[in-house]
Amino acid sequence: MPLQQRLAQSPKMVLFDATCVLCSAWTGFLMPRDPHGHLQLVSVQSSLGQQLLAHFGFPTDHFDTMLYIENGKAYTESEAFFRVIAQLPAPWRWLPAFRVIPASMRNWLYRLIARNRYRWFGQYQQCQMPPADRTQRFLHD
Repeated sequence: MPLQQRLAQSPKMVLFDATCVLCSAWTGFLMPRDPHGHLQLVSVQSSLGQQLLAHFGFPTDHFDTMLYIENGKAYTESEAFFRVIAQLPAPWRWLPAFRVIPASMRNWLYRLIARNRYRWFGQYQQCQMPPADRTQRFLHD
């Protein structure tokens, strides 16, 4: 499927590092809190993930931030986090109230965690496969 068509059909995509324990836990957190599947998940290591990274001008060989795509626009760092969380039911959707904290401070904290995520949380040797009952939530080509 052409990338533009994929962007139109899946207007809300969360790209994540499938070898990162923290990132994989993030997807595990999202799935039960988004029971209608509004958020689609894409591993940055997948073909589709690589295409999306390149399309939005991000490196394809290393990844230091979650990328959230909403209606064809890419968001990163704390803004991506807040936009994703806003899609979830209460009390999670209230977290974007913390946007009152200046973006420079929020993003500094986000980058600190992102830089240290493998050391603090670990790294898988290979991409993790989603549970069989949740594979439809993961987009790939």
